[in-house]
Amino acid sequence: MFTVSRRIDAQGLYYKELNQLVRQAFSEGVTEVLLDNVNGQRYIGDGISGDGSIIIHGTPGNDMAAYMNGLQIVVHGNAQDATGNTMNEGTIIVHGDAGDTVGYAMRGGEIFIKGSVGYRVGIHMKEYMKKNPVIVVGGKAGAFFGEYMAGGILILLGLSGREGYPIVGDYCGTGMHGGVMYIRGQVEEYKLGKEVKIVEMTAEDQSILERYVSRYADYFGYDKEDILAQPFSKLIPYNKRPYGNLYTGV
Repeated sequence: MFTVSRRIDAQGLYYKELNQLVRQAFSEGVTEVLLDNVNGQRYIGDGISGDGSIIIHGTPGNDMAAYMNGLQIVVHGNAQDATGNTMNEGTIIVHGDAGDTVGYAMRGGEIFIKGSVGYRVGIHMKEYMKKNPVIVVGGKAGAFFGEYMAGGILILLGLSGREGYPIVGDYCGTGMHGGVMYIRGQVEEYKLGKEVKIVEMTAEDQSILERYVSRYADYFGYDKEDILAQPFSKLIPYNKRPYGNLYTGV
């Protein structure tokens, strides 16, 4: 398949106009859209299907790749809130930091963030049919990481981030009832939601980490072996319906 590229200068463009130009490009057979001077325009890549790619230079706005169905989006910069909101399929690669609620209700696809993220990353993340969503964060994460998580994989590496801050904030996994988290290093028990516990790693866990850390290292120029040399904490929910008794009376 030949790559057909189109470059769009987003400087000064209203977000609706920019997104119309992106959709038009794909409808005309373009397979790679290059966006320059992006500065906060929202909804880039939302709901778009196919195996094309969007390369962004700048900082896209909220809800990038919401409901996306298969594209690859590469951001050479930071991303704002709700990246990958309810994403179905595809890959997002951010060569910087990202904001809050990355992967909100995400049900398929993969997100790789080179740097750190804000609060409530992976909230309501779920497995959907045969899809198993994955988020890999290279830096640190704020509070409520994996809140109400119902499926999928969260990996937090702690390779960068604000000096003196812990790798993850408080209330990690609050309300979690599915999926798994892998956090590089130790996590203090007091930071965990009441529904989460730390368990021993298995050979299958090591295989999962090998696969996704390798991808992360390739995208961002890290040494995979150096990352994997430090032990990880595996976090799982131990109550499938942590708040069921609040509604059933049992």
